[in-house]
Amino acid sequence: MLKSLFRRPLPLLVLPLLLAPAPLPAQTGGAPYQIDGRGFTRLQDAVDAIGDGEGTISIAPGYHRDCAVQTAGRIAFVAAEPGRAIFDGVTCEGKAALVLRGDGARVDGLVFQNMRVPDGNGAGIRLETSDLDVVNAMFRGSEQGILTADDPDAALTIDRSTFSRLGRCDRGLSCAHSVYTGIYGRVTVTRTRFEKGSGGHYLKTRAVQVDVRDNSFDDTQGTGTNYMIDLPSGSVGRIANNLFVQGRDKENYSAFIAVAAEERKNPSSGLVIEANRASLPAGMDRRSVFVADWSGEALAIGANELGAGLARFEKR
Repeated sequence: MLKSLFRRPLPLLVLPLLLAPAPLPAQTGGAPYQIDGRGFTRLQDAVDAIGDGEGTISIAPGYHRDCAVQTAGRIAFVAAEPGRAIFDGVTCEGKAALVLRGDGARVDGLVFQNMRVPDGNGAGIRLETSDLDVVNAMFRGSEQGILTADDPDAALTIDRSTFSRLGRCDRGLSCAHSVYTGIYGRVTVTRTRFEKGSGGHYLKTRAVQVDVRDNSFDDTQGTGTNYMIDLPSGSVGRIANNLFVQGRDKENYSAFIAVAAEERKNPSSGLVIEANRASLPAGMDRRSVFVADWSGEALAIGANELGAGLARFEKR
């Protein structure tokens, strides 16, 4: 059965960052950050130069042991060469490489890795308010990829990105996840790969509305992971045309998608879950549920291609 789940082509998830032709230098001098030809040696100085206006910061290739807090304006953080500008191991405010609470932001072509902080929530991006678009980015080897606060009037969009070796559930702290959002108005995730989780869930969101399409959730090399998609407060919208493969090393293998497992704060009636493919580990005697629902509402579960040992739906 496992073979049949891979018959159709997967979404295109090969990113330029995976094809970097040469080793990257550390940033040791010059002006790694550019705004309209003006150079800055510190990312925070470039952010402050935009202030409450709007602008694009071009980020040079290399390892950037730097971080910044955006408190105003609309800023695009763009790699001059996609996949070759790497933020490595430095966080601001004990949170993330980019702490965003301005009027909106875009992140394009950047890599975030090795983010760790005392409370266990070290992230590439901490989004505290307003809209954020993330495209062609990679988050790897950190406690979290993206973590947000609540902003019911805002939207988070993730496209053509990769989340790898993220998450944790240790030290007696609350778990961290590859992506974890608060009550955002809308969360859209498309053409993105989740893989090799190291704890927690791959995508956990309390968004009022979700649009999760054309992604792959590859848990085959995960360790101590939980759900592929967790909608702990309930959500409406669509989960469609995704590939899910559960791994062997699970903290919780009872379900792939969980709806309203913690609270029924958002409506879930009409949530569409269709045209997905899902399988359990090959040759393993295990049972699981594709969709586990605590909302008690009528979900719109359409046709999904499920491997052996997977039940379509369970009300809990």
